[in-house]
Amino acid sequence: MALLVIAACQLMVVLDITIVNIALPHIQSALGFSTTGLAWVVNAYTLTFGGLLLLGGRAGDILGRRRVLVFGVLLFVFASLLGGLAQSSGQLLAARALQGVGGAIASPTALALISTTFGEGPARNRAFGVFAGVSAGGGAIGLLAGGMLVEWLNWRWVLFVNVPIGILIVLATPRWIRESPRHPGHFDLTGALTSTVGMVLLVYGFIRAAQEGWRDPYTLASFAAAVVVLSLFVLVERRSRQPITPLHMFADRNRAGTYGMMLSLSAAIFGMFFFLTLFVQDVLGFSPLAAGFAFLPVSALIAVGAGLASRLLPRFGPKPFLVAGAVLAAGGLGWLTLTDVHSTYAGSILGPMLVFSLGMGMEFVSLTLMALSNVPTRETGAASGLLNATQQVGGSLGLSILVTMFGTAGRSEARQQIPRFLAQATPAERLRFRRTGQLPAPWSDQVLTAGVSAAFVMAAVFTLVAALIAVLVIQVRPSDLARLQGGPDPGPV
Repeated sequence: MALLVIAACQLMVVLDITIVNIALPHIQSALGFSTTGLAWVVNAYTLTFGGLLLLGGRAGDILGRRRVLVFGVLLFVFASLLGGLAQSSGQLLAARALQGVGGAIASPTALALISTTFGEGPARNRAFGVFAGVSAGGGAIGLLAGGMLVEWLNWRWVLFVNVPIGILIVLATPRWIRESPRHPGHFDLTGALTSTVGMVLLVYGFIRAAQEGWRDPYTLASFAAAVVVLSLFVLVERRSRQPITPLHMFADRNRAGTYGMMLSLSAAIFGMFFFLTLFVQDVLGFSPLAAGFAFLPVSALIAVGAGLASRLLPRFGPKPFLVAGAVLAAGGLGWLTLTDVHSTYAGSILGPMLVFSLGMGMEFVSLTLMALSNVPTRETGAASGLLNATQQVGGSLGLSILVTMFGTAGRSEARQQIPRFLAQATPAERLRFRRTGQLPAPWSDQVLTAGVSAAFVMAAVFTLVAALIAVLVIQVRPSDLARLQGGPDPGPV
């Protein structure tokens, strides 16, 4: 029962990263988001979640993990309720940011509770396996659940659904989970705030550039402020007695390379989900439920790639899978750049998604192994937490860069499509265009597709950067695998 409570908490937090994706077109039309501004619905959650993840883990150690878990879940439930009731874009983004704070408190605490609830040995190993399975499968469940809720109810239920789940978790936690001992420590609030604010400013700069251009004064001011705040963050972390981000973790080239690869690959996968969700619903005309099913092969092939890498790692070591996985992901995204308004799901989308997903499955297993190599036992939590934080922050930053590419290419395409539309439009259509500034289909489909294709070009570049890091930075031999796994024999991973 304790494991069920912990797994349900993790499922709720992970599910919210993808369940909202399916609802994005409906949120856009209901609350008046632009396509570039819509990225904040994702980024508001992932930025606060990734930026405060390590602080949430520290809070559980200092204040007691059960108490902190209950608080994090209650905050998540409250934010979900506010988001479901939102009547404006600003209200929804504020609720999504608050959801991220709740997730950052609850998720690392739930993982740490496994160590205090289950003794070392097979029981704890099985518990970690269940937790990892929920984390991996939550994305697929979120896509399906989001499709069903939007199709049968409306987009608000992708947020309301967290309320009954969270309340059940809060009621069950005191009954089935015992409190952990407290450990004295220091909250690095300055480090947490400067890192989060710096990343928000950086992401805002890219999204502002997509809307207003690179010469816009607010764009330039946002980038300048981001540089100042992130520089302050590095200074704070170097002087802190208990930093939220242990910078010495980056001294090992393999671990630094691992974090760099996770940053790049997360940027690619977040962007792929975001833009393909818009494309299959707005251009191909899929219903939300059909879109959810359309993405199921992604989860299946990620599982296949992860299983393949796990089985062959003892023989070949992680580096071949780091290189091959990144190359496959780049190939899949490069294939997606050929997408146009005449593309079909079976003929143009499914194949690239399968290639991309197979490569990403290889990456996830190998990167996790590399991130925890040569790490003292007392710092394994910090190393794994930093990898998770890098994933969320990389996804947010990458998505904002891809949105910039999307906006630039979309504006260029619109300048070509508007004269063609006006030449063929009826007086009523011209009047509607002057009033709204929006092109009707099929001209709007051309604009959206041009932007999506450009975003995939940049996503492919991100995965090629990851491949270069794997080739040039990562240095590990098959004979090192025993050391990486913490034992003398290179047994199954």
